[in-house]
Amino acid sequence: MMMMGIVIGSGIFLTTGIMAQAIPSAFLILMAWLVGGLLILAGALTYAELGVSLPEAGGQYVYLREAYGHLYGFLFGWKMFLVNMTGSIAALGVGFAEYFGKFFPYLSTKEVIFSTQIRFFKYSFSYSLSRGQIVAVAVIVFLSAVNYVGVGLGKNVQNVLTVIKIGTILAFIIFGFIFFKGTSVDFSVNPSGLSFASLITGFGLSLVAVFWAFDGWNNINYVAGEIKDPKRNLKYALILGTAGITVLYVFTNVIYVLALPIEKMSGVVTVAEEASAFLFGTTAAGLISAMILISILGALNGAIFVGPRVYYAMANDGLFFKKVGTVHPRFKTPGFAVLLQAIWSCILALTGTFEQLFTFAMFAGILFWALAAASIFTLRKKYPDLPRPYKAWGYPVVPWIFIIALAGILLNTLIKRPFESIAGVVLMVIGIPVYYIWKKRGE
Repeated sequence: MMMMGIVIGSGIFLTTGIMAQAIPSAFLILMAWLVGGLLILAGALTYAELGVSLPEAGGQYVYLREAYGHLYGFLFGWKMFLVNMTGSIAALGVGFAEYFGKFFPYLSTKEVIFSTQIRFFKYSFSYSLSRGQIVAVAVIVFLSAVNYVGVGLGKNVQNVLTVIKIGTILAFIIFGFIFFKGTSVDFSVNPSGLSFASLITGFGLSLVAVFWAFDGWNNINYVAGEIKDPKRNLKYALILGTAGITVLYVFTNVIYVLALPIEKMSGVVTVAEEASAFLFGTTAAGLISAMILISILGALNGAIFVGPRVYYAMANDGLFFKKVGTVHPRFKTPGFAVLLQAIWSCILALTGTFEQLFTFAMFAGILFWALAAASIFTLRKKYPDLPRPYKAWGYPVVPWIFIIALAGILLNTLIKRPFESIAGVVLMVIGIPVYYIWKKRGE
């Protein structure tokens, strides 16, 4: 429930329209979701071994620390806090506001309350603040408060929201096939006549959007220290959860392309609502949109729940503020870590749009997916006697497929979205001197 609840959020409902801009082909959109799901499954098979071998709170932070040293573990946690986790939380908050604005237009992301031009040397950047961004901040604060108060409450909220969201997606798929109006769909590979290079780069950018929809697939590893019998349950959560999500995502996109022509969905963020309105009418589309809001809340709650466990592990290693490594005496949660995460996530939510935020978050995230996956080779050599109740299926081929594919996607994203990519990397690199300052303080 935690695995699927974290992963299924805004991405499946918001990114297909963005993908249609990069690859205006129904066939390639469906292939991107299938290929992305298979690549994430390769990652899950790899992470399952890492998780059962080192079932500690912190997940990837622990694997990187043990494989490459404390600097790499710190940079992962630093990236998590400054870029990836908080950026994902901010993007989910803004994604929630996108759909919330459909019900309350006055509070939508299109209602700008402030705009200005910011000059930086010879460069000029436009900035605007919308009422939707204020809504995003409000929902982040509310769910952070829920997770501050208690693990049990956060878990129960997560389970309820996950049941609703899975039910919503299944209903959308089933009724989508029932009410399908029989319109013809062009499933040719390149109906727009784009160049081969444009198709390849567009497909790579689309995979970043797919990975955003799968973002959080590895977050269950962060709470391994709180899972009952992690050596058994963690691998099942990763593998079965990833496979189930892939099936749901592919069939959801089949309904999208059956309902909407590519040119009509291109650039549309609320593509699920557009498809629902066409298939079921405006009343049913409103109901679907309400369920999507609940789905996004579930993913947001899950991300808020797992992130502080990484900062907590870092603080206990002396690599973050000492107070972050404390547990609230009454609520038994990493309360200060939850609070710190909420503050920075809200700041990020006030700075960008949904597309900017998820690209910003995903570039650094994908980079560390690859580094953590590569740690499986180092850890097998470094700790050959470490108990491994599960060994990665297809080793070493499957981990290498995952790593090489991620490297190609990173290069493509750097070329096509340099500003967001470089911004994420710069914030991460700043962590290197910070690590040595923190280390010196602890000596």
